[in-house]
This record gives sequence, C-alpha cells and structure tokens, in this order.
Amino acid sequence: MRTYLARALERSGYDVVAVASGVEAMPYLAPHQFDLLLTDIVMPEMDGIELAQHAAQIAPDMRIMFITGFAAVTLKAGKAVPQAKVLSKPFHLRDLVLEVERMFGSETVSGLS
Repeated sequence: MRTYLARALERSGYDVVAVASGVEAMPYLAPHQFDLLLTDIVMPEMDGIELAQHAAQIAPDMRIMFITGFAAVTLKAGKAVPQAKVLSKPFHLRDLVLEVERMFGSETVSGLS
C-alpha cells in the first residue's frame, strides 16, 4: 500500500520519502524538513499516533494525516493529535491526493509517508 500511496502523491507533483515503519521514519524527522507526515495508525513497534507525537515535538508546523481501517482507533487519534486529518480505509488514491491538496492549497509540499 505504501508504494501505491507514494506513487499517487509523486504523480501529483509531491516529493515523497517512503519508509516501512514508524521506527524507520524517526531518523528522517530531525535532519529534514517535511510538510506532511502521512502514516497508518496501526503499525508494529511504534504506532502512527506515537510517531505523530514525536514528529510534532520536532516540527510543530508539520501537518499530519492518519490513515486507518479501524473506526475505534480514529477516536484515539483525534484525542492524541487533534490537529491531524484522518482518512478512513478503504479510500481511492484520488481521495488521498484531494485531501493532501485541501490541507495545503497550492503550496509545494514534501512529505514522509
């Protein structure tokens, strides 16, 4: 899924750094400036909420979008990271791109997904 999401965003003109897990994403956060963190909520080792909380400490202006297939987890994410957008699975890749465009308008965006 990560490959499809990254490809859809790249085809829409976004720069994407795709990684396999929250733990793998952590070393990228501090030395790079990202506009968007796109993460699944349910992941092994470090869930997306924990990753987003770390990202918000490092880069408070970074926007956050969660994707999830679990309705109950959406509530948890909304409480933990209230400024985040949540996109529920299943969704079409076009929906993802439209949501990212809504978050940024016409700004140029680089993101970690």
